[in-house]
Amino acid sequence: MAEAGGQGPVRPRVLIDACVLYPSVLREIVTGCAAAGLFVPHWSPRILAEWAHAAGRLGPEGAATAADAILRLRAAFPAAEVLPDARIEAALDLPDAADRHVLAAAIAAGAGVLLTRNLRDFPRRALAPHGIAAESPDDFLMRLWLAEPAPVEAVIAGVQAETERASGRAQPLRAMLKRAGLPRLGRALQPPGPP
Repeated sequence: MAEAGGQGPVRPRVLIDACVLYPSVLREIVTGCAAAGLFVPHWSPRILAEWAHAAGRLGPEGAATAADAILRLRAAFPAAEVLPDARIEAALDLPDAADRHVLAAAIAAGAGVLLTRNLRDFPRRALAPHGIAAESPDDFLMRLWLAEPAPVEAVIAGVQAETERASGRAQPLRAMLKRAGLPRLGRALQPPGPP
């Protein structure tokens, strides 16, 4: 399907929950795929604040690292931030009322996917009327990889190299992806060797 003017495929709009933006390896893979043009990312100021708050629990260094990463993310994706409608948010019915702002942000973004590690917090019955489906990062990235393997593999290779550089040690691919909450993708990209 082409965009208006025949400029290429229409990329899905995806609302990224705070639990996907933090920790860093998962965030770098997901946002790297967005930077590669595989989807259009969105978040709200409150989602970014939740990420900063979670990182701040590690102390001043964690808070400073998150603040820097948020600045870089906003610069890289200047159109990604959305402001949910407070009236829509108040009317939403989710198991945890604290999650209503995430769904409201997805609605404001016109997202078809709400990317979260907390699938139970976003039941299908609450999202379907808005044309939104909750999806785990592992399932979402597997779907992207199956559709377009080369750019996804290039992003992951770059993140692996940067993680090795930052840690000063080897980061085996499958183990790194498992720690990032992407075990299925890790198995697909690096199947086990012969017994």
